[in-house]
Amino acid sequence: MKKIGVIGGDGTGPEVVREAIKVLHAVEKKFGYTFEFTELPYNGERYLKTGKTLSDEELQGLKQFDAILLGAIGHPDITPGIVEKGILLKIRFGLDQYINLRPVKLYPNVKTPLANKTAEDIDYVVVRENSGGLYTGVGGVSLKGTNHEVAEQSMVYTYHQVYRCLKFAFEYAKNRHKTTPWKGLSSEEVKNGYKAKLTLCGKSNVLTYVYDLWNRVFAELGALYPEVKTDYVHVDAMCIYMLECPEKFDVIVTENMFGDIITDLAAVTQGGLGVSPGANINPEGVSMFEPIGGTAPAFTGKNQINPLAAIGSAALMLAHLGYTDAAKAVDDAIAKTILNMTSMAAAQMGMSTIEVGDKVASLV
Repeated sequence: MKKIGVIGGDGTGPEVVREAIKVLHAVEKKFGYTFEFTELPYNGERYLKTGKTLSDEELQGLKQFDAILLGAIGHPDITPGIVEKGILLKIRFGLDQYINLRPVKLYPNVKTPLANKTAEDIDYVVVRENSGGLYTGVGGVSLKGTNHEVAEQSMVYTYHQVYRCLKFAFEYAKNRHKTTPWKGLSSEEVKNGYKAKLTLCGKSNVLTYVYDLWNRVFAELGALYPEVKTDYVHVDAMCIYMLECPEKFDVIVTENMFGDIITDLAAVTQGGLGVSPGANINPEGVSMFEPIGGTAPAFTGKNQINPLAAIGSAALMLAHLGYTDAAKAVDDAIAKTILNMTSMAAAQMGMSTIEVGDKVASLV
């Protein structure tokens, strides 16, 4: 039995998490796995009533769970950043969820804005470093409010942070193609023993100190994974290639801020935030699984929001827990459900939120 902490959060978060749990109940019946779900009240509504975000004691309490399933955090009546930092980022940093994992997969019958690209062309994964860089808030402000004001925020990385992220990425790429080599490899590359490809995304021509570290560790680890072909792309070129030739990517690894930016771009190419799952992973601790979209307050309570990203996040959770058979069943059910939908956008799906959840659960 796995203990799952459930943070519905704000806006449409509770609605999409409800459908994800519905699908997980179907998994229980199909495969015999057992889950214990515990609802946790960490959201904007609680902050408005009590002034509390997430206490240190509550953060420690999350360590009792095998995984956390999250809907969305953010409230229109609260200054942006308060609950996002006080809950979401506090969990990520406090539980050392140092990997953000984002599959980028275009399902059949989903429209992409990329001309002449199909599901065969868009199927890769972004591994984003989730614990360092600009988002840690190293820096400050001096002489604020004057003409001489100075604002500083530093991109700081340790060898340890870079090494463990790249190690995870190499292992993930290696295990993604255990039986059949990645389809993007040439016959000559396959003949030479390559089974996967890992691309480091950075900006080594400008961020010379930080990416000197990333590149050296990338080369160091690459020598230990002869089956993984390595590649490097500047982040600005990456934004071009993700639109022009997404088929050139298998697994991409990058630092925190670049990862935040390119995964939103990637989401658009796969049909939008409504079908984009994500995971915040601590391989040695408690991981959290969430759709990458926001709270969508305009659709709250209307039964019109797309729950597939949340359901896909539950599938990532299943895979992380070792239930790969169930994860595949959920992913297959998502693909079949999409064939009956007219759009991935809220209120345009041709089905309600509940109907989408019901359909996926029945197909599992």
